Amino acid sequence: MSNLPFGFGFGSDDANSGDPGPGNSGQNPFDMNSIGAALQQLGAFLQSAGSSGSTGPVNWEMVRDVARQQLASPEAGGDRVVADAEARAVTDALHLADVWLDEATVLPATAGAPLAWSRSQWLEQTLPMWQRYVEPIAQHMQQVVGGAMPNAADVAGLDSEALNAALPEQFRAMFPGGIPAEMMSMMQPMLGMAQQLGAAAFSMQLGNALAALAREVVSAGDIGIPLLPAATCAMLPRNVEQLGEGIGVDSSDVRLYLALRESAHQRLFSHVPWLRARMIGAIEEYARGIRVDPERLQEVMSDVDLSDPQALQGLMSSGLLQPQDTSEQRAAIARLETLLALVEGWVDDVVSVAAGARLPTAQALQETMRRRRAAGGPAERTFSSLVGMDLRPRALREAATLFAAVRATGGIEARDALWVHPDMLPSAEDLADPLGFIERSRGPLDLGSPDQDSRDQGSRDQDSPDQEPGE
Repeated sequence: MSNLPFGFGFGSDDANSGDPGPGNSGQNPFDMNSIGAALQQLGAFLQSAGSSGSTGPVNWEMVRDVARQQLASPEAGGDRVVADAEARAVTDALHLADVWLDEATVLPATAGAPLAWSRSQWLEQTLPMWQRYVEPIAQHMQQVVGGAMPNAADVAGLDSEALNAALPEQFRAMFPGGIPAEMMSMMQPMLGMAQQLGAAAFSMQLGNALAALAREVVSAGDIGIPLLPAATCAMLPRNVEQLGEGIGVDSSDVRLYLALRESAHQRLFSHVPWLRARMIGAIEEYARGIRVDPERLQEVMSDVDLSDPQALQGLMSSGLLQPQDTSEQRAAIARLETLLALVEGWVDDVVSVAAGARLPTAQALQETMRRRRAAGGPAERTFSSLVGMDLRPRALREAATLFAAVRATGGIEARDALWVHPDMLPSAEDLADPLGFIERSRGPLDLGSPDQDSRDQGSRDQDSPDQEPGE
């Protein structure tokens, strides 16, 4: 491994042969022109990154700007406005989906009007929730990466010897005879830049990752986690059309099937009061346990060229982030994976019942969506690499099988009643043994309607009008 971090090297063969050359001290064969060029390019890079005045681990204005630029670029085909005809087609599909779903689940439709979004609209509407999910991970990354360099304020006013002692070992190896006097005025600004570097590169890469997701997702609920403050049915007509082209199914069938999935997702999150908070909490708990691999950080940073922003972006998505190997983090991962699988498995079964024989292509579309969710698209894999968070439901098929088995024995009411309380949901072990779960659930648990508790309470209140509070 090179002892020269960040891709800096000796300036020329002459330098290596002992000729100090212009800008070198003789003792330190260092290419002053290269460091000057790197600082100029970094200055431009960080000036644009810091124009919003952001001081946090993520520059969210930069994330938004980078993502919107990517979406509007000619290479991506631009981000056209949703046409009126496309919006009407989405509205019609979601209304028909709700009619079919009313027979497939006891959970009612959401109250809001259906929406048709462009890719940029999806970005803008979901950015606040991405901020909530990503901020803890970015905070930790900033602390670790920033800790690799001394703070510029801590070295202000130090002489050459003291400044050299404050530098990391790899940087000291660049100046075996001590920092040249002519480097002193350049080193302190560079250290200040290093404190912004991680946040700027991460923000740029996150913007690219969210733009890539915006080009793939077909609806607000497509990823399976809450991305809006309230349950809202929304679809991206352009991406729906793009998905249909790739599987050779009529576009109207694809749109209707995806509308069924979207409405089912939003019904679940709208009418199961605890689910949204439980899902967000599971993601945040998982995110807090993500850690930077220090050995990997040491390895990749030794080869990164600070003068190349593209190389910096590559650093941020090179697999530095990993779940911490602790019992708490393993439990957090298991809870998140199981909850994602249960949401997707329930949606899968509900849509299967709703589509029935009405949609001949439903089975083929179901298999396509299962594979897509289980494997994740290119953008989702990029996002997972960047933030260390895998949003794929690994036990999707098992969860769908379990919900179908509960429905077969107790009807849709029994299946949907599993969402009354989180303690009634199947565990990861239950997913591998659906029949055993059904047998165990026949004990003290009453698999009635999700709204049964509130209806029973209302009935008791009517039967006992004179009952004193607390009795």
